[in-house]
Amino acid sequence: MTRFRFRNVALGLIAAPLALGLAACGEKKDEAAPVSNEPIAPIAAPAGKSWSDMVAKTDEGGYRLGNPDAPIKLVEYGALSCSHCAEFAKESFAKLRDDYVASGRVSYELRYFMLNPYDVPASLLATCGATEAVIPLSEQFWAWQPNMFQNVQALGEDQLKAIGAMSPPQQIPAIAQASGMTEFFASRGIALDQAKACLADSAKAKALADQTEKATKEFNVTGTPTFILNGTSVGSMGWDELQTKLQQAGAR
Repeated sequence: MTRFRFRNVALGLIAAPLALGLAACGEKKDEAAPVSNEPIAPIAAPAGKSWSDMVAKTDEGGYRLGNPDAPIKLVEYGALSCSHCAEFAKESFAKLRDDYVASGRVSYELRYFMLNPYDVPASLLATCGATEAVIPLSEQFWAWQPNMFQNVQALGEDQLKAIGAMSPPQQIPAIAQASGMTEFFASRGIALDQAKACLADSAKAKALADQTEKATKEFNVTGTPTFILNGTSVGSMGWDELQTKLQQAGAR
């Protein structure tokens, strides 16, 4: 499933978790991106601070790491249920943060994209705490992601049907509990009462759905991860290809 509409989501998809995890990935593309003939010099962070520690929520609903005025702005539309997003996070995040964001030349913004029923509770819980915790929690969740699929596979058919029969306000926390998400985030500082309140935040869930629909209209995002470089979609690719794009844009 690619274009997710919150009001019409079919929870029956939860019965095939591994298939969903693989489907939640964009097709490989290599589209045109901004190119700079001259390398961009590193930009110093404010005294006593590091760009790689600075996180802010953006007007677009994303979470930006780094220099807000960086000349190279990288946006990732990512889904926490996406196995390719998890692979990209594993191979790229430390290098992206330490070699590019820390230089002040590149900012990285994560915008959540709802591909399937898992992404709603996962995104609500990942954004349940402090702003500066959102990106680290997302990276940790991607590393833990195979456990989520294993937990759902272990559920019995009766339990899956029972979840499928629930109303959306009931389904969201039920998915979180049954998949192990609630326990995962609890072990990382999101208390159970806090998680319960975040999972019941229907306005935020709708905002995530609206953000997903906007991405499909503005950038033709149909899968994840999809990258936007200085306002231009460069599609879906691995770290080596994306690093080349960043260097071509001047981060060299």
